Amino acid sequence: MKNISRKILLNPGPATTTQSVKEAMVVEDICPREKDFGQLLDGIKDDLVKVVHGEETHVAVMFTASGTGGLEAAITSAVPRGKKLLVVENGAYGTRMVKLAETFNIEVVRYQMEYGDYPDLEKIETLLANNKDISHLAVVHHETTTGMLNPVQEICDLAHRYHAEVIVDCMSSYAGIPIHVKEWNAEYLISSSNKCIQGMPGLVFVLFKKSLLEKIKDTKRSFYFDIYSQYTGFEKTGQMQFTPPVQVAYALRQAIDEYFLETESGRWKRYQENYQTLYDGLKKLSFEFLLPDHQQSKILLAIKEPSHPKYSFEGMHDYLFERGFTIYPGKGAKTATFRLSVLGDLHKQDIEDFLQCLADYLNEI
Repeated sequence: MKNISRKILLNPGPATTTQSVKEAMVVEDICPREKDFGQLLDGIKDDLVKVVHGEETHVAVMFTASGTGGLEAAITSAVPRGKKLLVVENGAYGTRMVKLAETFNIEVVRYQMEYGDYPDLEKIETLLANNKDISHLAVVHHETTTGMLNPVQEICDLAHRYHAEVIVDCMSSYAGIPIHVKEWNAEYLISSSNKCIQGMPGLVFVLFKKSLLEKIKDTKRSFYFDIYSQYTGFEKTGQMQFTPPVQVAYALRQAIDEYFLETESGRWKRYQENYQTLYDGLKKLSFEFLLPDHQQSKILLAIKEPSHPKYSFEGMHDYLFERGFTIYPGKGAKTATFRLSVLGDLHKQDIEDFLQCLADYLNEI
């Protein structure tokens, strides 16, 4: 296979992938109903749980979809009729969970903040105490609207004191930031194949406590995104109910292998080094950040847009894109921002090259 031109994606997924992950998609054609392919998926499901140390308590179910499909599966499968969902909403992805639940007529209690504000545990507790029919709480671990890392452990502990189960959106933290799902004791965790695990878009997965399977058997609101039928169907047949993205699965298998080869600590160390290089370089260029350091995820930065009269995000984006670097606009934070992430197959030299290119752009304007 020819070597493909390498692009440096500083958007929060889909991410820059290795050459070997790209090559993993070039395989002989296979019917997804064959036993061999079922065994591939089964191994992937087991390893997805291992990434967050959930063996013995949690299992994985996969769907062909973007990450939002996994959120739909978790919320519509988990929340019983007549009960409420509490959503911690301090970014666009918290708001997405609200809209998703409301689409299915699930009553939502919103803990709504400005995008970029940090959750107040006392306010969460007040909402739980005043709404006895809240059965589930949903929170985003890494809110990529702002780069904030929400206090998931504390939120889980609090929710469980009020007998509420927890749904955690780990879309852009899974396989990047170390996660111990058994320590969180979270009931549901959702992510996708194209972010920190460094595979290709097309598969989403929900990790959930196996002990909940019978509890959600009759909750179903969705034909396609029903966790119970998708999980039990695969266990019986070794097949996904609906056509999976075959080549994406092979790429994910390769990406998982590369994750375990790099190790959890190795990947986190690389991401942190990239982040610090980016942070320091942007500071030298006089950029300011939306969040204080102690709230940063160390995966993504929301950077305040400059007030210079010649600055425009579109102009900066196009200049950098032509030179092989992709940056990302803001998404409704309380201050106008653009965003840069370090997830994916990126290394210190990539970040340094980007910073030099950014400096060249600034000099030009």
